[in-house]
Amino acid sequence: MTDLSIGAPMVAPTEEATGGISPRAFQVVPLRGLPIVAVAIVGLVVTIATNRLWAIDFFHVVGGGMWTALDLFLGFVIGPILGRLSIPARTEFTIRFMPKMVLIMPTLVICTLAGGWQLARHKGYLLSSYSHHGWVVASMIVVAVMAVVALGLLEPANIAVLFELKKPEPNGEVIGRLMRRFIFTAGITGAMQVATLVIMTRIATT
Repeated sequence: MTDLSIGAPMVAPTEEATGGISPRAFQVVPLRGLPIVAVAIVGLVVTIATNRLWAIDFFHVVGGGMWTALDLFLGFVIGPILGRLSIPARTEFTIRFMPKMVLIMPTLVICTLAGGWQLARHKGYLLSSYSHHGWVVASMIVVAVMAVVALGLLEPANIAVLFELKKPEPNGEVIGRLMRRFIFTAGITGAMQVATLVIMTRIATT
């Protein structure tokens, strides 16, 4: 999924090497994005509390679609490209892109899982008498594993890279190892997203 050169030795990045960005001036959690996350989470809570089926379906479909697209794009497009970039270009990309992922990934996972669970409950998909109950269980297992990987491996690796980059002398080996973990886990969840798409289309058409 990505070239092993992503773990090449890395010197302490300078502003010139990162497109004018001070490596220690960026925010690990971009504060300007917090209101957007808050709106999404509040909207989700209100939707569930009021039992608006269309809105619940909206959060599940939109969140799941964006999560799927992001995983596939990270694992199979960004990964191979990132592995072949020069060290300064890779550093600049990381500083600009990774903080956004700190907010985007947990928000998408929460909206997808909460919306999906509520939708399944309303539609009766959780009942063992449902004709496609086995497919629903399989989907829940796949999504649960993806959520654990995303929040337990991908997100911590992302945050660790950012904290390492804020140090006066970032450790290139540590950053390379964490970036490999980030891209590799994104590729794994991307492949599992394909399995989810197969299951969902199977349920919808039978």
